[in-house]
Amino acid sequence: MTCTKISGYSSSQEYNKHIDDNLRENEEHLKSLDYPGCKVVLPLGYGPVVPRENKKIFFFDIDNCLYKRSLAIHDMMQEYIHEYFKRTLDLNDEDAHVLMFKYYKEYGLAIQGLVKFHKIDALEYNRKVDDALPLQNVLSQDLKLRSMLESLRSSGSIDRMWLFTNAYKNHGERVISLLGIGDMFDGLWYCDYAQDDLICKPNANAFHSALELAGGTDFSNCYFVDDSADNIRTAVGLGFKKAIHFVERDEDLGKTPEGALLIRDILDLPEVVPELFQ
Repeated sequence: MTCTKISGYSSSQEYNKHIDDNLRENEEHLKSLDYPGCKVVLPLGYGPVVPRENKKIFFFDIDNCLYKRSLAIHDMMQEYIHEYFKRTLDLNDEDAHVLMFKYYKEYGLAIQGLVKFHKIDALEYNRKVDDALPLQNVLSQDLKLRSMLESLRSSGSIDRMWLFTNAYKNHGERVISLLGIGDMFDGLWYCDYAQDDLICKPNANAFHSALELAGGTDFSNCYFVDDSADNIRTAVGLGFKKAIHFVERDEDLGKTPEGALLIRDILDLPEVVPELFQ
């Protein structure tokens, strides 16, 4: 089984071997999957290959939304990011922690600060962080989630179902493959680490880019679910038809922006937008 622990290596050689071992095992595990939805099928791809029309679009966040935050993937990711900061910028634990969260708070993604101020290779960062995460240790086929998404699609009430993530495409594809929902969506908007100027939620430009990519023309005909209050706040400000805040933890209650809906589980979507599941 892929090793989760990333810290404590005495040399860069040991650290790099850990990354390489994880990458190899992650790839082998993905290839071994054989349940419905374990392969990604995105008919409309990643580019604006459809005409822009006033279609009804449902945008789904991925991390801590299509799976629960309590699975602690966020914590695992923070550990890998922290180790990357330490080794790449030659920082001690405390300084790496402070800088990592400074960039996250200011830019929405720690990688934005790394690219802006340290000129790191964003794709190499992705390789050593997101791609190296042993997600298969905690994520597996989710039949209830798949059934809910199938109900939404079969209702005919939504024209397009689109993924909208701040992660790079590799991570998004791997998550939906492991969950067994890789064939449920029409496309994926992701933070393109190959670009010099990274755009991500909650920046309104990311929302406009996602709308264009999905072939939409008007936010008032769009739905959006996300676990981030900041992202939901942007959606409300842009005039989404319905912005749905997924709040799993009790300590996050009260942070939902005015004008948004609240759910405690992604499977509760039919309760707050029943008109889409009829």
